[in-house]
Amino acid sequence: MINRPKVPRARFLCAHGAGAPMDSRFMQVLAQGLCALGIEVIRFEFPYMAQRRTGGSRRPPNTMPQLLDCFGAQIVRQLDDLPLYIGGKSMGGRVASLLADASFEKGLIAGLICLGYPFHPRGKPDKLRTQHLAGISCPMLIVQGDRDPLGSCAEVAGYGLSHAVEIAWLEDGDHDFKPRRASGLTQARHWQSAQAVVAQFMLRSRGP
Repeated sequence: MINRPKVPRARFLCAHGAGAPMDSRFMQVLAQGLCALGIEVIRFEFPYMAQRRTGGSRRPPNTMPQLLDCFGAQIVRQLDDLPLYIGGKSMGGRVASLLADASFEKGLIAGLICLGYPFHPRGKPDKLRTQHLAGISCPMLIVQGDRDPLGSCAEVAGYGLSHAVEIAWLEDGDHDFKPRRASGLTQARHWQSAQAVVAQFMLRSRGP
C-alpha cells in the first residue's frame, strides 16, 4: 500500500503493530499526513496479518526471525535514489530497530522511526526490549505517548539509550497517542504532531 506525493523527498517503509493491520485508522492517518508533507509511505503486512485477509484464523504474530526476514526483504525492494527510512507502529518499529544498524552501515537506509515503541510487554516493566538500543548508531526517532503502558516517560528516562536515539513525547498520550479527555488534548492533534516531527526528522538534511 503506497501513499505517494507528486514529488517525494524521502520514503518511509512502515510496518503495522501486533494487533492491527496496515490499513488501521492509526496507519491511514499517519500515511496520509506524511504524504501531504512530501513523504512517500509504503505500508506492508507481515505474513500472519496478511493471512487474516484470506479467511485465515486470527493467528498470533510470526516468530521474530520470520518477522525480520519479511521486513528485510521489503527493504531490498525499496532501494533507489530516494532516501529510505524504516520503522512502524509498536511491534513493526521494534522489528525495524533490530535491522537498523546493519542496514544503516550498508548504506541501505538513512534512519529509523518508531511510533509507540514497545519498551516492554504490557504489565511487565522488568522484561525490557532495549539492549540493542543502548549502542545503536543509526539515527533513530521514537514518538511516544508520555503515559504509554509499554514505556512511559518516567520509565524510559532510566533506560540509558544511545545518543543516536531522539524521543518526541506526546503529552498524556497512550500507546496510540490518545490523551485523556481531562487533559484538554486530542488524539487527532497528537497524530498531527507525530506527522510533523517524523517529517522534520526525515527532511532536516534533505534540502528544499
